[in-house]
Amino acid sequence: MRSIDYWILLPYLVLCLIGVVMVYSASAAIKMQTGGSPVGYLVKQIVFVLMGWGFFGFLASLNLNKLRGRGFLWWTYVGILSLLFFVKFFGRAVNGANGWINLGPISIQPAEFSKLYLIIYWANRCAKVNDELHHPSMREYSMALFKTSLLLLLIIIQPDVGGFSINFAIAALIIMASGYNSRWTILIFDGLLLIGMIALPSLAKIVATGHIKNYQVARFVAFVNPFGTQSGAGSQLVNSYYAISNGGLKGIGLGNSIQKMGYLPEPNTDFILSVVSEELGFIGVFLVLTLLTIIICQIIRVGVRSDSMYEGLLCYGVGTFIAVEAAINVGGVTGLLPITGVTFPFISYGGSSMIALSIALGLAMNVSIRQKLRRKNQRRLQAIRQRGIG
Repeated sequence: MRSIDYWILLPYLVLCLIGVVMVYSASAAIKMQTGGSPVGYLVKQIVFVLMGWGFFGFLASLNLNKLRGRGFLWWTYVGILSLLFFVKFFGRAVNGANGWINLGPISIQPAEFSKLYLIIYWANRCAKVNDELHHPSMREYSMALFKTSLLLLLIIIQPDVGGFSINFAIAALIIMASGYNSRWTILIFDGLLLIGMIALPSLAKIVATGHIKNYQVARFVAFVNPFGTQSGAGSQLVNSYYAISNGGLKGIGLGNSIQKMGYLPEPNTDFILSVVSEELGFIGVFLVLTLLTIIICQIIRVGVRSDSMYEGLLCYGVGTFIAVEAAINVGGVTGLLPITGVTFPFISYGGSSMIALSIALGLAMNVSIRQKLRRKNQRRLQAIRQRGIG
């Protein structure tokens, strides 16, 4: 317990609790209007949070070397690839995207767990190159990029632009953080070209058959001119503006949001930050963003201080995961970015998101605990040596 990083743990717990309260506030009225139980989403979110805490504790105490085994990495890749393939062709379509697998009362979003795989895979691969002091062949480079590109392809054709962006950012940042030399530069541009060559024909086919004509293009038009399309695709963003405006500095009170009453789509997931802004005001949003910033900064700080490249790259990957996901969500609800259906970390309703984020945070906590234990051991050794010399 003395080695726990409370700069990660306490903001994480507070954000989860805020998320539970806001999910209930954002969803209760809509559930009652549709004849459902007002505590339906609340109960599920509490279960997701408790599961997330369990995974967080497990990953925080796990031997990280177990995640570097070839068998584990290979079978994890095969499993995620299979789930992404299944969800694209046999999964349930939600808001125009085939990204969920139905399991009765809950749904699984495989793209969330591909983020974890890419963090572990690229941290391990880049660290091995550094530790073994050899330059992999172009065949090894291409194979690694092909595996990553295949995951990204299956995500983008769902279509899930937000998930694609986060997964791509994780892989690209870990690669650059590992040592941006000429070989890695070639690798990155080779990967961009490979992804483009694979994805372009598939995307062209989707556009030609009209699957994204009315959905993705409408979102882009709404982003460019929301008030001109407020009776259609722009209604999401316009109502988000109204919610933010209504909240002001202190908000109109917990549970009193107007826009969540059928005006904001997905008020408990994609647009939950708009509900937070309306009910708790700028102060509430500032608190949430501050807690998230503390987590991200501490994770990066732990990564910078790490004397192990593998552990450092894990932290950079986790920090990128949380920061990019939050940035895309905030950008969407404020009109700075097109709406892509990305949830807000630890606040939005969702089991896959909560569990994936908790696992990622558990990895960062694990690295922080290892650092503290190593420093304690070093101090003990120094004290023993000084006693011996004395």
